[in-house]
Amino acid sequence: MIEVVIFDCDGVLFDSREANTVFYNHILSEFQLPPMTEEDLEYVHVSTAAGALHFLLSRRDPTLTNRVLAYSRRMEYKPFIRLMRMEPHLRELLELLPRRTKRAISTNRTYSIGDVLRIHGLMGAFDLVVSALDVQNPKPHPDSILKILDYFAVEPSQALFIGDSDVDQKSARSARVQFVAYKNPSLEADYHIEDLLTVASIVDSMPRK
Repeated sequence: MIEVVIFDCDGVLFDSREANTVFYNHILSEFQLPPMTEEDLEYVHVSTAAGALHFLLSRRDPTLTNRVLAYSRRMEYKPFIRLMRMEPHLRELLELLPRRTKRAISTNRTYSIGDVLRIHGLMGAFDLVVSALDVQNPKPHPDSILKILDYFAVEPSQALFIGDSDVDQKSARSARVQFVAYKNPSLEADYHIEDLLTVASIVDSMPRK
């Protein structure tokens, strides 16, 4: 049976595209650089903050990289968190999952994940949160998922990972856990869903010990 359900953050727990757009465009504007394109947004949506800035500057002015990274580290991210929108039925799903089923997060966010959960009233809703700061290699490497499996002492077959991107798909496959693709039918997945409540049905359908 499923012992742990693992959630990606951006695109699964929250619609963060507006927040990401405003955040990175603010940084770019401070250095008189052009705003993000749709292709840029797709990249930063799944990347760490440092990886996103390296990518954006590689397409604009790589000589500014050190200055931009230093500026971003001084920025207060909290004002942008309020632009994130919780995905529909997330709270209901967390309530519906069996009590014994652990809830975890695997995210490429770093320092901001704690504030994200606190501001949106989700502190304590998850049994374990693994960010890019907690592993040597962020997604698409499987390190964060493997850390979660090890923490709860469960086998890959006893976990579900819910993600929305190719990065999530690769991470799940490398960790050999079942992958649930959320709102992205183009991904290869064990399940495709459009509503988070469907996860409860998937967990309930699994054979029990």
